[in-house]
Amino acid sequence: MSSDGAEHALVEFEAVGVQFGSQSVLRDVSFRIPRGQTLAIIGESGCGKTVALKLIVGLLRPTAGRVRFDGKVLTELSERELTRQRLRIGFLFQGAALFDSLSVYDNVAFGMRANRLVEREIAERVRTRLGEVGLPENVEVKMPSQLSGGMRKRVGLARALALDPELMLYDEPTTGLDPVMSDVINELLIQARTRRPMTSVVVTHDMNTVRRVADRVIMLYPSSQLEPGQPQVIFDGAADELSRSIDERVRSFVEGDARGRAAGSEGEMRLP
Repeated sequence: MSSDGAEHALVEFEAVGVQFGSQSVLRDVSFRIPRGQTLAIIGESGCGKTVALKLIVGLLRPTAGRVRFDGKVLTELSERELTRQRLRIGFLFQGAALFDSLSVYDNVAFGMRANRLVEREIAERVRTRLGEVGLPENVEVKMPSQLSGGMRKRVGLARALALDPELMLYDEPTTGLDPVMSDVINELLIQARTRRPMTSVVVTHDMNTVRRVADRVIMLYPSSQLEPGQPQVIFDGAADELSRSIDERVRSFVEGDARGRAAGSEGEMRLP
């Protein structure tokens, strides 16, 4: 599945590179995400998936290339304008990243208060969003330490959805959850985009999540394991095309087959 033209893209990576010291994480990565699409970014640890999310929200700056959000190059924005653009983006962090010292209510209300919504509207939205993620009203007074991992994820999702974002970023939304709760979170992701127009980017290792929620999948390969000139994006297509890929690296990842990696020299998988 190819991406649409630039005029329809909400997010665009143009030859993006990210380097930390001597370590290259992203190298010459280009792709576009059309409005309304749910994109899953997959790949083994260290390939730059979470780095890509942080670039989209402007938490990191690329070493090379440009990242555009709604046509604007993020590194060219003032801090005030960047903050304004971030209010259009929801981010479900790995582990939910709730504020331990705040109640569930205050966690969900946090972004709305920062955006200076009136308290009556905040209260209504907190209850609505918690209801949408399947949590009862009596959870509002609880502290994060009193919640299970699945409940913390749901509160994090409610907080991320509170400002009706145009773009939702999910960093490993099902990590650490049992299969039943993982399926609950996947269903909530689907419901979130069904209730309101939304573009989504999901970083995950969970192939069930990929198959359930993604319109399109990009697979990144660690740049440290590539020869000069080899592309880091080794798959870009529909989820049901993954198992038919002719690239051995893609099939091995999707099928959870480490034999090629184990047989490779110095722990590296043989490249085609």
